Amino acid sequence: MKAINDMSKAGAHSISRRLFLKKTATVGAGFTLAMSLPFAQAARQAPLADQADTIANAFVRISPDNSVTIIIKHAEFGQGVFTGLATIVAEEMDADWTQIVAEAAPADKALYSNLFLGAQLTGGSTAIANSYAQMREAGASARYMLVSAAADQWQVPASEITVSKGQISHSAGHSATFGNMAEAAAAIALPEKIALKDPKNFTLIGAEWLPRKDVGKTDGTAVYTQDIELPGILTALVAHPPRFGATVGSFSDQKAKALKGVINVVQISTGIAVIADTFWNAKKGRDALQINWDLSEAMSESSDDQMRRYRQIANEEPGLSAKAQGDLENGFEEAVQIIEAEYEFPYLAHATMEPMNCVAQISDTGVELWYGCQSHTTDQNGVAAVLNMTPEQVKINSLFAGGSFGRRANTHSDYVIEAALIAKANRSKAPIKLVWTREDDTNAGYFRPMYFHRLKAGLDSNGKIIAWQHRIVGQSVLTDTDFAAFIENGIDSTSVEGATSLPYNIANFAVDLNTVESQVPVLWWRSVGSTHTAHSVETFMDQLAAATGQDPLAFRLAHLGEDERYKGVLEMVADKARWNTRQQDGKIKGIALHKSFGTYVAQVADLTVGDSGEYTVDKVVCAVDCGMAINPDVIRAQMEGGIAYGLSPSLMSEITIKEGAVIETNFDRYQVVRMKDMPAVEVHIIPSAEPPSGVGEPGTPVIAPAVANALFAATGKLHTNQPIGRKV
Repeated sequence: MKAINDMSKAGAHSISRRLFLKKTATVGAGFTLAMSLPFAQAARQAPLADQADTIANAFVRISPDNSVTIIIKHAEFGQGVFTGLATIVAEEMDADWTQIVAEAAPADKALYSNLFLGAQLTGGSTAIANSYAQMREAGASARYMLVSAAADQWQVPASEITVSKGQISHSAGHSATFGNMAEAAAAIALPEKIALKDPKNFTLIGAEWLPRKDVGKTDGTAVYTQDIELPGILTALVAHPPRFGATVGSFSDQKAKALKGVINVVQISTGIAVIADTFWNAKKGRDALQINWDLSEAMSESSDDQMRRYRQIANEEPGLSAKAQGDLENGFEEAVQIIEAEYEFPYLAHATMEPMNCVAQISDTGVELWYGCQSHTTDQNGVAAVLNMTPEQVKINSLFAGGSFGRRANTHSDYVIEAALIAKANRSKAPIKLVWTREDDTNAGYFRPMYFHRLKAGLDSNGKIIAWQHRIVGQSVLTDTDFAAFIENGIDSTSVEGATSLPYNIANFAVDLNTVESQVPVLWWRSVGSTHTAHSVETFMDQLAAATGQDPLAFRLAHLGEDERYKGVLEMVADKARWNTRQQDGKIKGIALHKSFGTYVAQVADLTVGDSGEYTVDKVVCAVDCGMAINPDVIRAQMEGGIAYGLSPSLMSEITIKEGAVIETNFDRYQVVRMKDMPAVEVHIIPSAEPPSGVGEPGTPVIAPAVANALFAATGKLHTNQPIGRKV
């Protein structure tokens, strides 16, 4: 989101340390180090932050067995955050990587707030960026305490003590492990300022192929919600309305309750829940329900109708100004050539491999939840509100999540609240495992909004862009969320991000936005606004280059502004992809450039187009500048995953709606990239000493325009809409 990008640029990496708190470990003679820091600037910008609540914490726990547990405040759903944050702490401690264990933090906003977002929340590719300085100080402080304790015991100057791979040593022959010294270290007072390691001495940060700490995913031992088995646990499935806006009119549960294994049928605010002893019995019970849906307020519009409406709005109604500079009218008057293009982007599903599910158990003292939690603060508050509890009575056991792409961070906490409501309505203390099927998640979930874009550019006699107008029509993802404060003057910043922040130097420039309403529930989707703005901007750049007879790479370089990091990734990707051979050997290459979440990405897609018009994406070369590379392997994996995710809407994915109902309810119709569709991917990381930025999302927006531009070069046909399809 633009808001997140803004906070990242605002200097939140520069941290003034105030104090540290020590807490006694719950077991053994180890200690827990809790770091407490004021992040005033980030707190001022964060919409969820209480002005009095500007403290964020990271914990290091050292046990007598010499293990060092890093408490990770961010959700692990495949992006490698357990490994990344643990690396930062281990580096400053001079720990041995084999002794490091990563553990998910409990729900506690006061201790584990995201310093950019003001709540305990994982999102916006901020996990590493908001924690980098914080976790460095946590590691450095733990090291200081261990060294000081050793100096006291050995009666030697602390400056003479060395630490290497978890071993504390002195030349006089003294030696101890972290575990040996943990209890004594707990009594050490910290100075006002902690010295951090010179980056030139890093041994773990930047190291290749560190074993990941989100262990168990390849051998079946990782625990997901579906793996939770508790005494007396029951399974629940919910019958949701078949159309957006529909509600339950009346229902009969007689046939459902007559089935073997069905325990109860309860109505909740979102539908009818069937509770049974197994998933299959719950599903059969749900299928047996007889429900009369009230369709009086249900959506009747289809997505084709919506897109026609969006186009009409773009034709007839000037939007609100999101950005304007120069004299646009004069720029077009002086132009010798004017080029225009229109773009259509469909609704998209998040399509996580693990659909939404949650285990809830109500007790006399509160409620306990087990699931892949992405937004602890929001979920705690939401569940507490519907159960008439305090947030402190809502205990969250954070598990691995099988993907999210924004889906699990919805501010209405939909499936989590459903689990809590079902447990309450069941009127027992039995734990309830709510399971959403794939069809449930696609029919009743959230979607990337549908958008319409219109671009117009004026070129001078030298082939330079002297006027640029960009109009966007679509729904807001921030309305009615905890981030609504980022809507300024009617502009949802996420709708226009990537359009208002072009890398190109254009004197006369304007972006306007028409925000429309729909009953379709929408949500941020991996890379948010950049999912559509990057495609429209970058394919339009190729169209302009062709109109002036210029090479697309040279055309971009000629228009770049002062930010050299754009040039860096463009030149690197061109070199590594052998751009000078872009139309040789039966191959055709397309290039695209985009910055999102503080990270610069350029990609070249290498395609083969067959005689019948079918094409294959054979190879993608990616250059990325994400500041300091904490874990190069994780960065490469996220670029590869982002490219795969972005290929799906480029080639085949779309959600269509007919009279308020979703058509593509499972992977038989909502098609996504599979192994056979995946190109070879080559990732190159720009060396940098800049603070680290996000890598979970920036790889996604760039691939679609790179593919479209390659097809344009091969066929002369513009591909302005997603999905492109598998045949041109």
